Amino acid sequence: MRKFLMSVAAFAASASLLFAQGPPVRVLCSNGIRAALEESLPQAEKAVGHKIAVQFSSSASLKQRIDGGETFDVVILTPDLIDDLIKQGKVTSGSMVNLARAGIGVGIRNGTPKPDISSEAAMKQTLLQVKSVTYTKNGASRSYIEKMYEKLGITKEMAPKIILQEMPGRAERVVGEGGADMVITLVSEILPTPGVQVVGPLPGALQNYISFSGGVGSKTADAGASKALLKFLSSAELAPVYKAKGMEAR
Repeated sequence: MRKFLMSVAAFAASASLLFAQGPPVRVLCSNGIRAALEESLPQAEKAVGHKIAVQFSSSASLKQRIDGGETFDVVILTPDLIDDLIKQGKVTSGSMVNLARAGIGVGIRNGTPKPDISSEAAMKQTLLQVKSVTYTKNGASRSYIEKMYEKLGITKEMAPKIILQEMPGRAERVVGEGGADMVITLVSEILPTPGVQVVGPLPGALQNYISFSGGVGSKTADAGASKALLKFLSSAELAPVYKAKGMEAR
């Protein structure tokens, strides 16, 4: 009986603590920063004092969901999309915080010889020789990738090799599964993918960076917890995590 009563008391205490914490902080987060957020989630929950429920997708897909009426406490997207949400009144004015940025890189299946992408000329030859290249149709890096083809003068040659992925995050996995020879996307998205290795970042003037910022939803249930989360994610403590995940803290 004593053990039973102790178990009941422990359960009650645990339930009381959960209730005291309140509902989780709802986060909509771009895949570009996913690995860093997943790595730091336990520390983030401790810092905020709440559970954190995260949904990941491409910035464009998440923006579409928000435009369709989906609510959130914190959103992490590219800065231009955060700005637009502020103008729409869906993100609180003055709450935007710059978090990190990621460069575009090349990934191939593990065990495949690494191609030379050390210079613009080498990158051009590698692209001309590769049989298939994949990336996300609505990914933030797509426009930069296709501008790279234009700059190198190989847009026509690349057209039949490109496999666009409708599902965010699918491009990297397709390469790991052998469905395409190369993925071009953010380094931060390639690094954590099983079966895929990073060849390196795009060289020289071909490189572009995608930045990520966070904002507090105007309909957040707990503005204090939402602001605390963004404060933690932009703190100096997170800089090593961002670096390890292929990003640079801003």
